[in-house]
Amino acid sequence: MNEQTAIPVSVATESDKGRFFLIDPSLRGNGQVSGLEFANEDALIHPGMNIVERPTGEPDQYPERPHLAHVPEKGGLPRDFEVLAGIWVVSEALRQVFLRVDPEAFAFVPCDFTLADGSPGPQYYLCNVLRTRHALDEARSRMKIKLDHDHQTGQDVKRYSVVGGASLIFKADAVANAHIFRQERLGASPICDRMMSDALVVAQLDGVRLRDVAEL
Repeated sequence: MNEQTAIPVSVATESDKGRFFLIDPSLRGNGQVSGLEFANEDALIHPGMNIVERPTGEPDQYPERPHLAHVPEKGGLPRDFEVLAGIWVVSEALRQVFLRVDPEAFAFVPCDFTLADGSPGPQYYLCNVLRTRHALDEARSRMKIKLDHDHQTGQDVKRYSVVGGASLIFKADAVANAHIFRQERLGASPICDRMMSDALVVAQLDGVRLRDVAEL
């Protein structure tokens, strides 16, 4: 079964706005991109895989230390927040904000970083949000739902999408004390709360994008 429907819902109230945000790297102007690449990508891919896995928090997850390199022909120098092969790449400054607000939510892997002239660059980390929550208030939210059949359980599983616009409302009791999390079965970036978003705004880091989930 593979159906996709939109759930009609009233417009989010003012009290729903400004509480939770999608967080991801912002787009650069004039179609520019980051010139980051893995200098040792093949060594980081485990046998049987074809991509570099996101950090899991397991020690010695990668066969060797990740090595990032700046290739000017591909794009600009990395900002505080980038994404490479689907993996977050964060600066020391951004890592410190994440650790200060919600240290248990993340996995970080330190990287070597080489500038175009061969000299070492500033410290960067591969980063992943490990915490998940099923906190979506489906009855009050507006998004698309796709039903995928799980052949192992024989059940239809809901997948949520914000493509084309959405309004996501989260249950405070289900979020609990999490300041950042991934919503289960949501095809979107992690969600952070107001405390995390305020800390990021105050830090004035380059490349951080925050979007209010109540009015996507």
